[in-house]
Amino acid sequence: MKNIHSNQSYNMAGLFSLTIRLVIGWTYFSAFWRRLVLENKLIPEEAGYIGEKFNHFLPNALGIKPIIEYLVTHPDALWWSMVSFTIIEAIVGLLIMLGFFTRLMSIGVFSLAMGILLGSGWIGTTCLDEWQIGVLGIACGFTVFLSGSGSYSLDNYFMNKNYSFTKTKWFSWLGSGNLPIPNIKPIVLIGSVLILFLTLFTNQYFHGGVFGKLHNKSVKPKVEISDATIKNNALQFQVYRTEGVDVYGSFLIGIQLKNEQGNIVLDLKGEDLAKFPKTDIDNKYVAKVKPGKHSLIIPLGAKAILNIDLTNYQLQKNTNYTLTLTDISGTEWTTKVTN
Repeated sequence: MKNIHSNQSYNMAGLFSLTIRLVIGWTYFSAFWRRLVLENKLIPEEAGYIGEKFNHFLPNALGIKPIIEYLVTHPDALWWSMVSFTIIEAIVGLLIMLGFFTRLMSIGVFSLAMGILLGSGWIGTTCLDEWQIGVLGIACGFTVFLSGSGSYSLDNYFMNKNYSFTKTKWFSWLGSGNLPIPNIKPIVLIGSVLILFLTLFTNQYFHGGVFGKLHNKSVKPKVEISDATIKNNALQFQVYRTEGVDVYGSFLIGIQLKNEQGNIVLDLKGEDLAKFPKTDIDNKYVAKVKPGKHSLIIPLGAKAILNIDLTNYQLQKNTNYTLTLTDISGTEWTTKVTN
């Protein structure tokens, strides 16, 4: 009698989580649908390549930055990863909507959501978009693992047909039905508290959303300048865009070099940067710095070394210069350069 009551309880819990299954399943299956059916976003040479989007995660990822950096510096490995990731999203999304091996698919949801949270939880221009997607996906994955699927699922259909594999202990862990845990309340409490802690921690880490000053790294562009040198009549420096909107680049409309007296030695404007030689740009990642129609475009996550020939400019030896980059928004970034 107790077992029958337990079966009914799990069936009702699975039934109540139907909306979660359908919606969370579609959010992952739709990624596959968008990338391959509606539009092919797995072609590296074309605009909208998902690998470049993945590159946007790099600057402020939490814990998995070395993995992302390895992939964006190895295009072949990145492509295979994006293909594999897309196939996994399709399988997990479709099967959790159908309620087939529901608990196994919920682990997939949990893992995919964790990857989104750690990689892109800092991105979101108006709201905390990617962070919300990540933490809600983790919470939903945990909930569906506990509940399994109820009446409207393939798991339930096969269980009602009394297929032998549904009576095994491993199916209870990977499919649906009674979880073989004598006292599940502590598991629910501990899991819920840990997910809440992860939510609060990442909210604070990425956005200062728990205490202190709230910040959003997706609003204003930020370009870091490093390794600036003048050698052999050439100015060389590295740019790395670490903040700002991910859907379009920083539009660089000015590169200026001043001497110690404040006199302008080099003054490249938007029309000059639109003609910047591609051979003088050494890109490090999949997201590439490149000349645009009216400026030099620096996508989020892009890192490149720029070379500027100064042969026709008068430079003084042992002199400190100031290098200034100007974004179309008016934001400026400066660094010192010694000749």
